[in-house]
Amino acid sequence: MQASLEQLSQIIVFAGLETAEKIGLQPDTQVQGYRKGEIILHEGDRLPAKLYAVVSGSIQVTKTATTGKETILRVLAAGEIFAAPALLGNGISPATVTAESDCEILTVKRDALLKAIGQNPEIALRMLMVFNSRIQQLHETVHGLVSERAIVRLARLIQYFAAESGTESTCQGECLKVKLSYYRMARTSGITYEECVRLIKSLKSVIAYRRGGTIIILDADKLDAIASGDID
Repeated sequence: MQASLEQLSQIIVFAGLETAEKIGLQPDTQVQGYRKGEIILHEGDRLPAKLYAVVSGSIQVTKTATTGKETILRVLAAGEIFAAPALLGNGISPATVTAESDCEILTVKRDALLKAIGQNPEIALRMLMVFNSRIQQLHETVHGLVSERAIVRLARLIQYFAAESGTESTCQGECLKVKLSYYRMARTSGITYEECVRLIKSLKSVIAYRRGGTIIILDADKLDAIASGDID
């Protein structure tokens, strides 16, 4: 179905558009729903020339190595855009995109997007800011995999999600609003599931892990020291 004005407004790169500009985009948009666990894009898929964005829910972007090991590259929430190669690259999906929860995906045809950018260059600037931020994150991830110890990468991962998704104050400490399972942390930080479990247990004075992926930061200063590589 065609995107509503409200749905277009939820996408980061379209947030500042005038109503008339969003109305101009509408005929070239489509919104499709996916259930949790459903694959939206397969790695290696040929992508239509469109902008892809998350309207509601969240998605998980993963890459599978030749060894079969799966790595979580990122998790994107409502408002985020993805699948840049469909617009700027070779048109081949570089990773697999899966619905982390029930979600809605909005697409905008490339020609319509380019026309909108011609009328409002701010759209292109916002897109560049998003992609630049992801390149920086990717650089930091690769650097960490090569040079940082696993416990440092894990501590930084927890800090990243605390800052990105926010926390809630509890009597024990700051509870992350996002759920981080052992599997997700292991696949995101480039370690095995078993090593992740062992490291989380070794941090019991710094963080509390609850069934279902709830994490409470008990000692933020010590977590920061570990993330900085100052202590084990």
